[in-house]
Amino acid sequence: MPATTRTTLRRSLVAAAALPVLIGALSACGYGSDAKKDEPAKAPAAAGAKKLSASEVRLGYFPNLTHATALIGVQDGLIQKELGGTTLKPQTFNAGPSEIEALNGGSLDIGFIGPSPSINAYVKSKGKNLRIISGSASGGVKLVVNPDKIKTLDDLKGKKIATPQKGNTQDVALLNWIAEKGWTVDAESGKGDVSVVRTDNKVTPDAFKSGSIDGAWVPEPTASKLVSQGGSVLLDETSLWPDKKFVITNIIVSQKFLSEHPDVVEAVLKGTVKTNAWINANPDKAKESANAALKSLGGKALDAKVIDPAWPSIAITDDPLAATLKTQSEWAVKAKLIEQPDLAGIYDLTLLNKVLKAAGQPEVSDAGLGVK
Repeated sequence: MPATTRTTLRRSLVAAAALPVLIGALSACGYGSDAKKDEPAKAPAAAGAKKLSASEVRLGYFPNLTHATALIGVQDGLIQKELGGTTLKPQTFNAGPSEIEALNGGSLDIGFIGPSPSINAYVKSKGKNLRIISGSASGGVKLVVNPDKIKTLDDLKGKKIATPQKGNTQDVALLNWIAEKGWTVDAESGKGDVSVVRTDNKVTPDAFKSGSIDGAWVPEPTASKLVSQGGSVLLDETSLWPDKKFVITNIIVSQKFLSEHPDVVEAVLKGTVKTNAWINANPDKAKESANAALKSLGGKALDAKVIDPAWPSIAITDDPLAATLKTQSEWAVKAKLIEQPDLAGIYDLTLLNKVLKAAGQPEVSDAGLGVK
C-alpha cells in the first residue's frame, strides 16, 4: 500500500469516533455476561483515615480489557488506597449511554469510557457536562478473517464483514477503508462491494463460526475469540496510526464534581497512575488480575487462548492521546458525518500533569483542546 494511501486511510479511519450515533453504540464495548450495576467497594476505606472533601466517589467502568486500569485498580485496592477515608463506590456498565446518563444525572462522578461518547456527550451539552481528565488505553482493534476465503486485503471485495453496530467506531473505520480502496458501500444498508454486517460483539463469534460472516473489524477480546475459532488477523488498526497509538479509553469526570472535589479527583488519578505503572511493569500478573476481575464481575473468566493474544494488543497509558481525538473529530467533519463540533475545553489535564510530575513522569498534552 503506498504511503499516501496509508496516510489517508489512517486519517479516514478515525472519522468514526465522532459520530453522534456512537453514544448509542457503545454496547459494543462490553463483553461477556451482563455486569452488575452496583459493585461493593473492593477495598474498604482505611479505618480512621482522614476523609477528603467528599465522603465517597462513584466510579464507573465497563467489564472489559480496554478498561483494565479500572478492573485492576478497583479490585486490588490501588485506587482506594489513595482515597484514604473517602469510600470508592464502583459501578459497572455494559453500554456508553447508561454511563453518560449516570454522569449527567448525578449518580456517577468519574468514569472510564471511549472517545466517541466523550465527544458526543460534550458537544450535546455544549461543553457543560464532562471533562476528559486522563487516558487509560490505546489500540486493541483488529480485522480478523476466514483465511480460507480471504487471504489478502483485496479479497474483501464481495465478502461479508461484521462490525459491532451501524455507525460505531469500527463500522465507520471499515466503511472509510472500503472507500479508500475505491469500492462503494451504502453506509445505511451496508450493501455494496463489501457487505458490512452489523453484529453485536457477543453474537459475532457464533456468526463467524457458522460462516454467515467472512470476517470482522472488531475490538478485543472479540478479535482474539475469532482467532481462537480459526480466524486470521489480516490487519491491526494500530499499524495505521502514527506511533502505533490511538485512544480507545479515556477517564472522564462530572464538571460539577471536579469543581467541588478536586482533591478527590486528584486522589483517583494518583491511583490510576500507580495502577498503570504496575500494569506496565507486571504485564503477566496484571493480565491475571484483570481476568480475575472479569470473573468476579461476570461470573466467567476469559480462556487463555483468548486473553493471551488480546492482552498485549492493548496499550495501557495515562496519556489521553488528545491529538488522535482531535484528528477523529476533524475527519468526521470532513467525511460529513457530523457538523463542526466545538471541542475547546473538553480536556482538563491539570491534575493529571500534577500527579505525573510528582511521580517523575513527563506531562501529557491536551492538543490545544484544554480548558483556558
